[in-house]
Amino acid sequence: MATVEPHELNRDPNRLLFAYWVPNVSGGLVISKIPQRTSWDLDSNLRYAQTAENVGFEYALTQIRFTASYGAANQHESVSFSQALLHGTKRLRVIAAILPGPWSPVTVAKQIASIDHYSKGRIAVNIVSGWFKGEFTAIGEWWLDHAERYRRSNEFMRCLRGIWTSGQDKPEEEDPGFTFAGDFYRFRNYRLSPKPVQKPHPPIFQGGNSDDARKNGAEVADWYFMNGNDLEGFRAQIEDVKARATKVGRENQVKFAVNGFVIVRDTEEEAVRVLQEIQGKADAEAVEAFAAEVKNAGQSTANKQGMWATSTFNDLVQYNDGFKTRLIGTAEQVAERILLLKSLGVNLVLTAFLHYEEEVERFGREVLPLVRKLEAEGRGKDADFEIARTGDVYKKR
Repeated sequence: MATVEPHELNRDPNRLLFAYWVPNVSGGLVISKIPQRTSWDLDSNLRYAQTAENVGFEYALTQIRFTASYGAANQHESVSFSQALLHGTKRLRVIAAILPGPWSPVTVAKQIASIDHYSKGRIAVNIVSGWFKGEFTAIGEWWLDHAERYRRSNEFMRCLRGIWTSGQDKPEEEDPGFTFAGDFYRFRNYRLSPKPVQKPHPPIFQGGNSDDARKNGAEVADWYFMNGNDLEGFRAQIEDVKARATKVGRENQVKFAVNGFVIVRDTEEEAVRVLQEIQGKADAEAVEAFAAEVKNAGQSTANKQGMWATSTFNDLVQYNDGFKTRLIGTAEQVAERILLLKSLGVNLVLTAFLHYEEEVERFGREVLPLVRKLEAEGRGKDADFEIARTGDVYKKR
């Protein structure tokens, strides 16, 4: 695999990674009627991607929806959009969202393996178990209950990994192929060629708050995505997934990513006013419909603690509780909070913005270099120290 020289800010192997949500879905990253300098078309997204990699972002995450809903009237498909962004960039890695049900593991394995070759090893996947019943029923897919959706995703990820890695160290003629007999997927001596460029395979991301999601994160994913949360919530999720991973022999094999909506302004007061305006101009009808859908999904778990189960109206104005991550203030305040997240065990921060046209660049210019400077000084390693400095902002509210 050809290697690309990393950005000058990203040479420390122990650095925190930064990603951004790709706005390939109309409406921006908030369910609000506030004006946004963010567009969902390809040309705009190519600008955002090129800006992002030029200022030090290492990952981008495309969204997946199959039907109009909740402020998103239009959606570009995630895998093809990811490929387009990869062709327009040189260093950026793109994570394509995948929804089991509409996709089969073999289709995804083949698509992603090919794109891995086209992009010289810069594609990854995020397996989304699904929360929108109407999206499934509209296209003739079975709507499974919460535990079954995550059990299907567990099999899906096992199949992806197996297809990509089966016989990868043997001559093609000696590849035994992948065999699997599950409740949702079955394979018999299936051989994929060519295999992906990345070894052992392209990274697999997966997220959610529920026990089902944590089980999948521990057992079969490389990365576990978390919604925004308070300090207690972040620590509990990380500790729980780590403990589960250790029980199945995957200690230190799972990394952690957190969603955060970023508002950087010259003063904290100005940043907070922007947040208040976003929430004050929320599309109430769309937010309430979204709330009914996702809370039904989150509260359908055995312990009623799935994603969004406890989110308020204001939280849900940003799809994945991104306001809760409190990346709202001056560049210095945001950098301090990011280092606290790193000290808790977070390995990647997934960002979203109101105005992509300028705020992606501003984050890279003002926040990212400051994080790197503080990391070089030893910050982000001692959780007690970081909590003492800035932990009050993450107390349960």
